[in-house]
Amino acid sequence: MSISMYQVSIPALIRGLKQLQHVLNKGAAHAETLSIDQEVLVNARLYPNMLPLARQVYIATDTAKGCGARLAGQQPPSYDDIEITFNDLNARIEKTITYLNSFEASQIDGSEGNEIVLELGSHSVKFPGLIYLTSFALPNFYFHLTTAYNLLRHNGVELGKLDYLGAPQ
Repeated sequence: MSISMYQVSIPALIRGLKQLQHVLNKGAAHAETLSIDQEVLVNARLYPNMLPLARQVYIATDTAKGCGARLAGQQPPSYDDIEITFNDLNARIEKTITYLNSFEASQIDGSEGNEIVLELGSHSVKFPGLIYLTSFALPNFYFHLTTAYNLLRHNGVELGKLDYLGAPQ
């Protein structure tokens, strides 16, 4: 049995984004229960030179929508990075899920060998589609999901492994 580029990308990205929403909802509930200003958690960092929680969500959603678009040979939509509350962040995630759901398998399957070009700073990086997906997009996506989880956990939000992973499907 073979697995397709679509199966490895879009469902995995959507599942990860839904779990990120779950984690953020627990963060919002924690802030409300303890009368903590949401801004404290949304701007939380693990270390002064690390990006805050909101940026982790921005990058996770940008990576997800960029992955789908690039594998389908499209230009990813641009989002303004203006979300400052848990509700705002969840709305951004929902917008990304809606975008990802717009892709059909036929748009992404067969993209294994397509050249994907990323502009990173002042230089371009080129990947075959499969390497882009498995060695760049998915690892980057999961890094930022994990960091968001860790930021909230570090700040006392009661989270466990299943909050990150979700129930088996």
